[in-house]
Amino acid sequence: MPDIRSPRFLQTGLADPAAEIAAARAALLAERASIAPKFFYDRLGSTLFEAITELPEYYPTRTEAAIFAEHAASMAAAIGSGMVLIDLGAGNCAKAASLFPLLEPRRYVAVDVSVDFLRESLRRLQREHPQLDIVGLGQDFSAALDLPAAMLGDARPVFFYPGSSIGNFAADEALAFLRRIRARSGGGGLLIGVDLVKPTAVLEAAYDDALGVTAAFNLNALRHLNGVIGSDFEPAEWRHVAYFDAEESRVEMHLESRAATTVAWPGAKRRFAAGERIHTENSCKYTVERFAAMLEDAGFSPPRHWTDAEGWFAVFWAPA
Repeated sequence: MPDIRSPRFLQTGLADPAAEIAAARAALLAERASIAPKFFYDRLGSTLFEAITELPEYYPTRTEAAIFAEHAASMAAAIGSGMVLIDLGAGNCAKAASLFPLLEPRRYVAVDVSVDFLRESLRRLQREHPQLDIVGLGQDFSAALDLPAAMLGDARPVFFYPGSSIGNFAADEALAFLRRIRARSGGGGLLIGVDLVKPTAVLEAAYDDALGVTAAFNLNALRHLNGVIGSDFEPAEWRHVAYFDAEESRVEMHLESRAATTVAWPGAKRRFAAGERIHTENSCKYTVERFAAMLEDAGFSPPRHWTDAEGWFAVFWAPA
């Protein structure tokens, strides 16, 4: 029988649990309460997000996939082969895996904060690609990017950040994040998906679908948070709200209290008025020109980009 590898798995740079709990509780007590988007992604949340990507309203996944299908050969020619492919927010790893035949990576490093979901994804992926060196890295890379040198070896590091997850960062945070990637990608670069500005009705439907899957995804953050910080949120007492803020060029997601309620956790509690909101996510939308300029500000060489026919989405290759 052929020698079949087993995926290796490391956890590094994870937040101190006590500090994470303290930060989450403090965010709930702020004047404008918020929940960090990382609390979307427990096992159930990751599964719900996969379901979101199948919805007719959620154009980013299929539009990006179409761009890769049409232009992957051109991307591969620009990037070259034999790299270490570092997949940030890998999830089920399907997007990166679709590029393996053309990119021919020497090693695949999948990074995600949802550790259990990532482990399952990598076991499946290793069966499908038994000869590929596969490594999982459990890490909250949004605040720090800690890649052990042994993971990279002497191969060129190519970072892969699809799905327009960069939109979850505010502009200054996005620039800082891109600079962290640039500092670790010498000789390689960044392949990144970016959602573009488009009609408001299209944007809002993508974040508030008719079946209510995105609402369930948003509300699940309350259930996940209960388990992490010991709060007693009742998800049924909240409703999902999503809208496009044209001035900020971003979709915002919130949870709105259906009636006055008090939420408690060890050592504190907060009274929420009827209609009061908890901010859970931003999703910034860019123009091609604005994002290309941001990549250059982060220290990358002038990027190439590919878009769909309607100009709804773009994939950028930014050499380091």
